[in-house]
Amino acid sequence: MSKIIVLGGGMIGLSTAMLLARQGHDVSVFESDPTPPPESPEAAWQAWERKGVAQFRQPHYLHSGGREIVDNHLPELKEALVAAGCVPFNTLNLMPRSIADREARTGDERFATITGRRTTLEYAAAKAAANVARVERGVTVDALLTGDSVADGIPHVTGVRTRDGAEVHADLVIDATGRRSKLSDWLVGVGARPPIEECEESGFFYYTRFFQSHTGDVPAFRAGLLTNFPSFSLLTLPGDANTWSVTVFFFTGDPLLKLLRDAVRWTSLISACPTHAQWLEGEPITDVLPMGGITDRYRRFVVDGAPVATGVLAVGDAWGCTNPVGGRGMTMGLMNAVGTAEVVREHLDSPLDLAFAHDNMTETKMVPWYRSTVEMDRIRTAQITAAIQGQPAQPAKGPGDALAVAMLYDASLFRAYLEITSLLALPREVFSRPGIVDRIMELADIHPPAEPPCPTREELVTMLR
Repeated sequence: MSKIIVLGGGMIGLSTAMLLARQGHDVSVFESDPTPPPESPEAAWQAWERKGVAQFRQPHYLHSGGREIVDNHLPELKEALVAAGCVPFNTLNLMPRSIADREARTGDERFATITGRRTTLEYAAAKAAANVARVERGVTVDALLTGDSVADGIPHVTGVRTRDGAEVHADLVIDATGRRSKLSDWLVGVGARPPIEECEESGFFYYTRFFQSHTGDVPAFRAGLLTNFPSFSLLTLPGDANTWSVTVFFFTGDPLLKLLRDAVRWTSLISACPTHAQWLEGEPITDVLPMGGITDRYRRFVVDGAPVATGVLAVGDAWGCTNPVGGRGMTMGLMNAVGTAEVVREHLDSPLDLAFAHDNMTETKMVPWYRSTVEMDRIRTAQITAAIQGQPAQPAKGPGDALAVAMLYDASLFRAYLEITSLLALPREVFSRPGIVDRIMELADIHPPAEPPCPTREELVTMLR
């Protein structure tokens, strides 16, 4: 039995621990936040302190791609999500009225998911993980331990040193500490080369408010989960316990919309959007919650054909993190966790092979999702910048842009669009299907870009000032 330490007790760290424990490994999870999960999901929402997770009370969503992973690889987590009151949701129910063909098809079950507030999701994960792994809370790691190298010039990690000075040895250390990961510094501290790192500011700011219906009547969706307006977007996500969240996100270079931090102005904007005004019908259970400074970051731990270290791997946001507006982080993290567990099963006895196999898995399975998310950010930033400057909307230039128009009129293309947004298939996989690009461009050529009703820029200025 091998001993593995997982750093970070969030959704991805706990899921990684469960996957490895099911392989028979002795797994310990070290989580720096000291407070254990409360006794109920509602108590978790009200009082659970997770200071190490900046987004703990921000909107979260488990895409159907993530639900598929949970079903296939983490049955104990699925049971815990259901027991915690997470809610089923099927994105096919968002099909626009402009599509006439509404018949069910084989495979439509793929678009179903189960989701909830971040506090409830983590509560469920903590309950499930406690049965298969040791979770030690209030343990902060400050450094890596090293032993004899398995390859010349490459440090080999053999454990961690905690803040109280304890040295804990293991056959493998996995960093799942999220966006705030200090792994790069720790590696340099033991003489390793720094990993390759790409980093850019996503350029977006968020204002979110949560609501709850005490009657059980949750408003109906009149648009998709994410709706792009000229100079801002609205994200509406279902939650557990008859809750939901509404988020306005906008470009940080737009000082006008920073006034939405005020609840009255925020409410005025939502009220002025006919496809979203119904979401104000519940009782607000939070103030307007701000979030900014979000970075898209990618790390690679093989440099010039050699691992920077052996005996340590990064998973989830500790490897790569993206702008959370698409809600991709949790599902991408689960993909990464499953891929990590697979290479550990095959290569744990050979640290050098494990490092290369993990790099190959990450580059082939994860990096394409990262790149597509960053590209979406860049496109959306350009669109918002043009709107702020009063420039007209640009026509669709390729199948990616055109699909957002064409999917409003074709049931097959709508499903293709959902495959991408739900992380069931990469854009390149969808666009490689015979005839699909021709059909997308055909429909995009005869239909103008959708323009959901919202205040004009001039009306926004008047409304917010």
